[in-house]
Amino acid sequence: MRRITDVRLPAPEPGASDSLHWLQLNSRGIIIDIEPTAGDESLAGESWDGDWVSPRGIDLQINGGLGLAFPELKSNDLPRLIELLDRLWADGVEAIAPTLVTCALEPLREALSVLHLARTQHQAGRCRLLGAHLEGPFLAEARRGAHPLAHLAEPSLPALRKRIRGFEEEIALMTLAPELEGADAVIAELQDHSVLVALGHSAAKADEANRAFSQGVGMITHAFNAMPGLHHRAPGPLGEACRRGGIALGLIADGVHVAPTMAVLLQRLAPEQIVLVSDALAPYGLADGEHRWDERVLLVQNGTCRLEDGTLAGVTLPLLEGVKRLASWSDRPGAAIWSATVAPRQTIGLANGLRDSLIGQSLNSLLRWSQSSSGNLTWQSAV
Repeated sequence: MRRITDVRLPAPEPGASDSLHWLQLNSRGIIIDIEPTAGDESLAGESWDGDWVSPRGIDLQINGGLGLAFPELKSNDLPRLIELLDRLWADGVEAIAPTLVTCALEPLREALSVLHLARTQHQAGRCRLLGAHLEGPFLAEARRGAHPLAHLAEPSLPALRKRIRGFEEEIALMTLAPELEGADAVIAELQDHSVLVALGHSAAKADEANRAFSQGVGMITHAFNAMPGLHHRAPGPLGEACRRGGIALGLIADGVHVAPTMAVLLQRLAPEQIVLVSDALAPYGLADGEHRWDERVLLVQNGTCRLEDGTLAGVTLPLLEGVKRLASWSDRPGAAIWSATVAPRQTIGLANGLRDSLIGQSLNSLLRWSQSSSGNLTWQSAV
């Protein structure tokens, strides 16, 4: 048996992650108990000096990496896809929802087939593929961002079924614009397949967003981006989601997609709703410079990806880099850690909370977070 003392646990609320706990591990390094340290209680064991323990990250919006764009996957890409999953594990990510942005029907279905095959090759110590995240094609044209106009589609059951037939159990998440005509039926069908529906690339007003949330839409994709912002007379989808509570708010914490001040304000408004995502594109893991993205050129500078016309397309930064940045802006490291590790698990039903994410887990699959005297947050494997 092994005991680790003076451990902090990530939590969304300020102050909640300041108290110290101890972990009890069995002879195989599995956490079997977590208890708070009582008062000035002194316990025998290995002290972590106030470091945090957390599960690895879960990324619900990542579009590719190492030169691979998930919507362009073909069977001969499987070795490089496995290499990418190994890289993600090394970058502290336990699982991803591979994101397929708007594309033609045939490439979409081929990519879903390759992802299905890759799931059969999972092994310990490698990032796991969750169900796919379909970002499109049922998006508002005016809010499409970098999504190709030619492949947008009006929401309908026939259009949905053409895309996902045979893969219904392998879709975890779908982003759509719920204000579009025909979206109601699509939302209902996706829920029948236990797919989480997210509002994104949408022009929805607050009342339209409220109606969508009442229908079961449970997330907002990349908050602030490709949607109406917060305004004192027009709160939009974000204002409505914060008012209601219980709606996951995907947030890209690179400092470009959302200004640091706005990211911190959103965290203060809805701390339990923030879910950090990377929105990483195919050049993730590669050097800055000029890269190809379908038939277009992608320009990468300091981890930010733009099309040649300047349209913001995504990032190449790791998910846990977003944790570090949000922690530095907000001075709430425990909340930032929670938003990338526990919150996404709750969002897609992998865990009911932090204890559920840690009890029964091997220490070598978890992360240990430290904060320096200058406030910088770093992570390493917990063993």
